[in-house]
Amino acid sequence: MPHPKGLYPWQQRVATFFPALPATRRRWLAVVSFAMVLARSALLNRVVLALALAAQQSFNTARQFVRKLYRPQRDPDGHDGSFDYTACFAGLLRWATAGFTDRRLALAIDPTYLGSRFTALTVSVVFGGCAVPVAWHVQRGDAPGSWNAHWERLLGLLRQALGEGWQVLVLSDRGLQSKELFEAITALGWHPLMRVKKAGHFRPDGWHQGWPLQRFAAQRGQRWRGRGVAWPSSSRLACTLLACWEPGHQEAWLILTDLESASAAALWYAWRSWIEQGFRDLKSDGWQLAKTRMTDPERVARWWTAAALATLWAVEAGAEARRLEIPATRTHVGVDRAAVTSLFALGLAWLGEQLGRGVVRRLRRLPQPRWPPDEAESDVLKELDWIAQHQTIPL
Repeated sequence: MPHPKGLYPWQQRVATFFPALPATRRRWLAVVSFAMVLARSALLNRVVLALALAAQQSFNTARQFVRKLYRPQRDPDGHDGSFDYTACFAGLLRWATAGFTDRRLALAIDPTYLGSRFTALTVSVVFGGCAVPVAWHVQRGDAPGSWNAHWERLLGLLRQALGEGWQVLVLSDRGLQSKELFEAITALGWHPLMRVKKAGHFRPDGWHQGWPLQRFAAQRGQRWRGRGVAWPSSSRLACTLLACWEPGHQEAWLILTDLESASAAALWYAWRSWIEQGFRDLKSDGWQLAKTRMTDPERVARWWTAAALATLWAVEAGAEARRLEIPATRTHVGVDRAAVTSLFALGLAWLGEQLGRGVVRRLRRLPQPRWPPDEAESDVLKELDWIAQHQTIPL
């Protein structure tokens, strides 16, 4: 390669966080994610072309290497060469949270769609306006059945990887409201922040009947929180309701959680919007995966592993660039304080510049995000609320 210094330290970092993977898998993950950053795309032919140019190989040779694990076949001895991408979830999560010294974590769960062909159920670590995928399930867009079993499996795998002693919030939007999912999250010892539809009812403790959920924050500027029972005439879920309708929003946020009302705030839900930015990084402005021509959901899921790793690298680089206050970060605020670039876009551009010179700076781990303990931290909450309303403009 013309600049081997860029790839070697990246291979070493991948080996550090994925020690249980066979060496061939680690090498594939490192090389393909490296090529994605070079290509600034996760489309197969662009990745292969970037790798062929960097390795001074023919296009077909590079393509054969890339396809070994993304579309594996049995080897000459008849052994199954399939790549279990779920074995990478633990390494991705530990890597993304390695610098979280307070052992507090916010996860967002949401489906995203690759046209009408595939649905990707994704769990992401939200950080600094971005989202890093750490677990996912890809299925055909017309696949029948509930998603709850998939969410339970994905979150269970992450719970095993994370271990004890963590405070974890799991943020979900209205399309995922479910007593079954709520209780599955609490069974892990984690805390759901589940936004629900306004059509239901909630009965506060001590009340004789339920009220429509929307009446707890019926107009802008209203907030309410308290314990009670959601959907008292049907599912009957004991929980805390956090209701708020902030100025500038089109409607109220109605959030269910198992946390006590005094130790939670509805505005924490603003973190969930960052997974939307993460999907944009994956599908359009970043890796362009929405344009993939793959037809097999298992192959998409394997390929997603390299894209998730490349995303983590770019976000790490963006956070480091922001910490160092390099000149490019000094004009990252536009009209009405709207961010001109995300951490992902900043990091991807900075990595590209370094790789072009053949010198890649050693990156620090992602730092512990600011974590508001309650609504008394009004400045932090207002910042989260503002970020939720102003999506970053891609580079």
